[in-house]
Amino acid sequence: MGHLTGKKVFITGAEQGIGFASAKSLIEAGCDIYIHYFSGTEGPEQLVALAHSLGQRASFGQADLTNRQDSEQCVQAAAEFLGGIDILVNNVGGIIARKWLGEIDEAFWNTVIDVNMTTMLNVTQAALPFLKEASAGASIVNLASLAGRSGGHAGSLVYSMTKGAVLTWTRSLAAELGGAGVRVNAVAPGLILGTRFHNQHTTKESADETVRGIPLGRAGTSEDVADVITFLASQYDGFVSGATIDVNGGVYRM
Repeated sequence: MGHLTGKKVFITGAEQGIGFASAKSLIEAGCDIYIHYFSGTEGPEQLVALAHSLGQRASFGQADLTNRQDSEQCVQAAAEFLGGIDILVNNVGGIIARKWLGEIDEAFWNTVIDVNMTTMLNVTQAALPFLKEASAGASIVNLASLAGRSGGHAGSLVYSMTKGAVLTWTRSLAAELGGAGVRVNAVAPGLILGTRFHNQHTTKESADETVRGIPLGRAGTSEDVADVITFLASQYDGFVSGATIDVNGGVYRM
């Protein structure tokens, strides 16, 4: 595993949950970091304070990553602040709402695709020149989901489709960028409680039922996912590429 001290990270959606925990883990591993957020600065402010207390560089910026110009400006600000980008963590995403097939309209369809896929396209395209310039190789980590593997629960049809697409995007991009020294991998979390996603869209009854089917007998935490993201980020000069690591307590086994 590569040494992360001094590596330059751009992470999206790090206000709370998995993004916040991943940014914290990367800071504690020695990275300098630029934190993207969409709403709320409390989390980014805490992360910047942590980095500064450890003698590392950190800053944050707001952007609507479904907008190409916003994305480009945010990535450019990150690269200028950090002096380049070695590691990109594409964490932004969301279910938006639970809707069954008969309830899905065009606006909802496009919104879920934009939040989970267009954001990834915009950010990765904008970051690509900097990733290619990374002297020791670069690493991209994409946030997928167990829903992209299994199809998800009822009402998550469009979200599950986009997360399945993230898995394919990751494999295809690994083949396309390998020659430039850029590794591309994904994580696919299962039930991770304590995040905005599940606080808003998962009932306690549904969570309890899901936990009963998890071999390890518990839900996951944001830190469980952050540990894996940090490992994959460290593969900027490694041999792991095109892989998806499942973080679900054994409920889905490939």
